[in-house]
Order: sequence, then structure tokens, then C-alpha cells
Amino acid sequence: MFFKDIIGQDEVKERLLRSVDSGHIAHAQLFCGPEGIGKFAMAMAYARYIHCTNRQHGDACGVCPSCRQYVAFTHPDLHFVFPIVKVEKKKRICDDYLPEWCEFLKEHTYFGLDAWLSYINADNKQAMIYGEESESILRKMSLKSYESPYKIMIIWLPERMNDTCANKLLKLLEEPYPGSVFLLVSNNPDRVLGTIRSRAQRVEMRSLSTPVIAEALQSRYGIAAQDAVAVAHVAEGSFLRACESLQLNEESRLFFNYFVQVMRLAYMRKIKDLKAWSEEVADLGRERLRRFLAYAQRMVRENYIYNLHMPDLSYMNREEEQFSTRFAPFIHERNVQAIMKHLSDAQNDIGQNANAKIVLFDLAIKLILLLKS
Repeated sequence: MFFKDIIGQDEVKERLLRSVDSGHIAHAQLFCGPEGIGKFAMAMAYARYIHCTNRQHGDACGVCPSCRQYVAFTHPDLHFVFPIVKVEKKKRICDDYLPEWCEFLKEHTYFGLDAWLSYINADNKQAMIYGEESESILRKMSLKSYESPYKIMIIWLPERMNDTCANKLLKLLEEPYPGSVFLLVSNNPDRVLGTIRSRAQRVEMRSLSTPVIAEALQSRYGIAAQDAVAVAHVAEGSFLRACESLQLNEESRLFFNYFVQVMRLAYMRKIKDLKAWSEEVADLGRERLRRFLAYAQRMVRENYIYNLHMPDLSYMNREEEQFSTRFAPFIHERNVQAIMKHLSDAQNDIGQNANAKIVLFDLAIKLILLLKS
């Protein structure tokens, strides 16, 4: 990954370039911002630039021995820590997953935790950075660097690090070994140990604008301008979400059908059918269910805008818009905030392993009252 390959984020790129060119590289940096905006890609491009022996034109050269090692993820001074699913006596630390991780990175530039867990066949399992990882981190960073003045460790999703490992990492940040650079990449920095946050230089990355995402979709996937803008708008600043929406047409159609069903059944107050609906949708699995509830929030938001007669601000496909011509009047200023809150609460509850059938049926009952308000 090079800086030139990262979509937008020019201000952050310039700041990181200056830090290397001036020789002022902070030993701990926390890359934070929403998922899917290029934080991990930025950390990788930064690490590559630091290690490159022939930097030029504001980027790594791509041809020196260091850059060639980055292509294969074999640079001896580059290390990774990431959430894993522990398999007793087989896979207990990140190094046990390193071959899969490197192959995954070769195939993915913008990605989320769901994609990684799917890649290792661990869907719907809880991934963490376990206490055993602390010894591996300590060992790697205590060694003398091989080919560069800097040993770089990229820690993806440090908010998933358990307390034992986090406290060991804190000691390393307080008294770092010479040449150590820790790049922490977080979607939820507030969940990272506060004392770690206080010792890391914060690198804030913002959501991408709709024009920037649309331009990237056109150049990378050859999408027509109008379609690219519609997809970019729905993505809400995340290039990852934009790419997923291109790949999940079948899933989106399923989500649309479930959304239509629950809204119609709630309006008609069909309690028995709503119970059956909640049981069927619960079988989607935790991660797909969370994506469905995110889709439902988008549809409620789009219908509210549609009801305000602002078609230029509403981004739906033809099938969604046809449904909205009849449904939108039921989403208005008296109920839109409450509906959105209940959908968001349900999404959070599912993420915390609540019983999906109970959460969905409770949501459906609340929709009955709100659609009639």
C-alpha cells in the first residue's frame, strides 16, 4: 500500500510525510475514525514510507529491497497484532494466524472485522487480542532491528485487547525500546485503555466526502457517474461500505424484503405474523442481522426525506423508491426519531449477544405503536 493508493485524507498524508522527512516520528500513534475510511491502509503506507530506503515524490519508491519485502509482507522489522479467535492448542496468538493474515491483506485494502472473521471461517465468533499476545509483543519489540532504524508494530483494533495485554502494552509505551514505533488503528478509540490513549499521538481521520467516494468508484470500478453518486451517498463516508453495497445486491434485496414485511405487518398489527417474522430474521446470524438493522435505519431516513418532498436528497434504487411512494407518509417528524432510536438500540443489543428473537419481536411491537402515531 502506497500513499497514492489511499482515497482522500490528503491532510493526514501530508502530516505523516512531514513527520518522517523531519525525523520526528512519534513512538506511539493512534489512527482513529469511522470504519472503512482507510485507517489501516494509511498505517501501512506510513510504515512502508518509514522503511523505504529510496523515498521520492512523497511516497515509497516501490522498488528498493524494503518495498519488495512489503509486497510479500516479509519485512523483518514490520509486525502485526490483530483480533483472533482462539483455538485451544492450535491457534492462541496472532503469529499462529500470520499466513492467513498476510494472504488476507494481499486481497483486501479496505476491510472490516467481519471480512477478516469470514476469511478465517470464524463468522459470528468473538474475536479478541488475548493476554498471551503480550509476551509476543514484548519479545518482538525488544529485539534489535534487522534492516531499519525502526521496528514497527501495527496493532489493528486495540479496543479488542484484553486488560492483561493492554497493561503490558502500556508499559512498553511508557518505556519504549529504541527505534520502536507502535501504530494503533482503532474504530472506537474511547474503548482503548485511557492510559494508552494518553501516551499515543492521535491521528484523526475523517469520513470521506460523497464526491471523493464517487470519483473512486468510477475510476476503480467503471461505474456510471449517477450510480456512483447514489452508492457514495448511501455509504455515509465509508469507502468500505460503498464497495460492500456493490457486492451485496442479493443481500440488499433480502434486507429490503424483510424491511417491507415488518413495516406492513406492524402497520396491520399482525402480532402472530410479526413473531414468525422475528424468528425467521433472527436466523440471519449476528453480523448479518446487524447489517439488516443498519439497512433499516437507512430506509427510515430515506423515507423521511422522501416524505419532505426533497427527491434530490433521497438516494434509493427503483424498487425501494416504488415502495416509498406509499410508505413514506407514515415516517414523519412525530415518529422518525423514536423509530431510528429503537432500530439503533436493537442493533447494539444484537452486537452484545442479546437474544435476537426477543430483540426483534420487541422492536416489532414498538413499530406497531409508532407507525400509528
